[in-house]
Amino acid sequence: MKLITTALISTWAIFLFLASCNTALQKDTTESSPTLSVTREAAKIKRYGMITGLESGKLAYYKELHAAVWPDVLKKITECNMRNYSIYVKEIDNKPYLFSYFEYTGNDFAGDMKKMAADTATQRWWKETAPTQIPLPDAAAKGETWSVMEEVFHYD
Repeated sequence: MKLITTALISTWAIFLFLASCNTALQKDTTESSPTLSVTREAAKIKRYGMITGLESGKLAYYKELHAAVWPDVLKKITECNMRNYSIYVKEIDNKPYLFSYFEYTGNDFAGDMKKMAADTATQRWWKETAPTQIPLPDAAAKGETWSVMEEVFHYD
């Protein structure tokens, strides 16, 4: 019963917070509005979808690696302004492919990616994952592993 009561109180607190945010947004749309700055923050999020091939027979190892991603790698992902990161696998014509999705919230994607590439823990991680991946031709031509995809639709 205590757990149900706590859950109801938490749900009610979240509802009140969201209602107050909505009211504040409707009342105050000036440059100094904290609610408006949160709205602007959400507007600057850049979403990325990427794809690469996966070596046949390496799926189990790839899943094993990602079941326990090294904490230093996760920390660097966060430091480089990436969030909501997911990787999916799909077999197409008997070949496995990886699809990744993440949101970037920073102001200098190229700079953050250089910072990530310079990180020793991330370099060690990539030495584990690289042999499992097969770049698509466009990425391989640029010496990259993942091919960036074009977003054609988004709905929040």
